[in-house]
Amino acid sequence: MLENLKKLNPEVELYDVSDKEFASFGRIIKSLDATEIIETAKKIPNPESGSSYLPSVEDFEFLKIASEIENEFFGSLPTQIGYCWGHSNFLNATEWHTSSEINIAVTPLVLILGHVWDIKDGKIDSSKFKAFYLPAGTVVEVYATSLHFCPCEVSNDGFGCVVGLPTGTNTDLTVNKEDPMLFRKNKWIIAHVDNEALKNKGVVAGITGTNYEIKY
Repeated sequence: MLENLKKLNPEVELYDVSDKEFASFGRIIKSLDATEIIETAKKIPNPESGSSYLPSVEDFEFLKIASEIENEFFGSLPTQIGYCWGHSNFLNATEWHTSSEINIAVTPLVLILGHVWDIKDGKIDSSKFKAFYLPAGTVVEVYATSLHFCPCEVSNDGFGCVVGLPTGTNTDLTVNKEDPMLFRKNKWIIAHVDNEALKNKGVVAGITGTNYEIKY
C-alpha cells in the first residue's frame, strides 16, 4: 500500500512510520497490546461523510490499556482516551499540544506532521510537512513538538484512530484567551489559508502553500 501511495502522491514526502524520518516527530510503541481497544473501536460506525472526534470514549477508558497509557506515558496524570474517525484526505490545518499524544491506528492511515519550531510569526509553509503511513494496529507517541491534525484515509472505508491525551485536552475553553491560536484547552491550531470552514469558526489562517491531498 505504501508504494502505491507514493506513486499517487509524488508531491508529498511520504514515509513509513518505521523510517528514520519519523524519529523527530514521535516513536513507535511496542509495549502495548491494542487488540481489545481496536476491536471496540471497530464497532463504532463511520459517518457517511466528514470526520468525527470524541475526546473521551467511556468504552475505551474501561479497558486495561487505558490505565497503561495513563501510567506509562503520562506519568499517572488523568488521561482521556478518545476517538477520531471518518473520512479525511487533506492537510487542511495543524494543531499541537503541550503534551505528547498517543495514537492507535484502528485502520491503515496517514499522518501529516510538521514541527512547531517551523511556525514563524504564526505562519508555516506546507512544504515543511511530511506524511507517514501507519499500518493498522500501529501504536505511536506523537511528541508535543509535532504538528498534526486529522488523519487521512487510505481507502473508501475511511479511517479510525484512538487518541490518548491528558484529561480536558480539546474541550471548550473556560477562560478568556489572549493567544489567537489557542482554540480549545491544550489545543493550539492554525488552518490552511484555503480552509474556509475552519476560518469561519475563528481558526487563524497560518498554513500557506499546497493544501496536500492524500490520494489512494
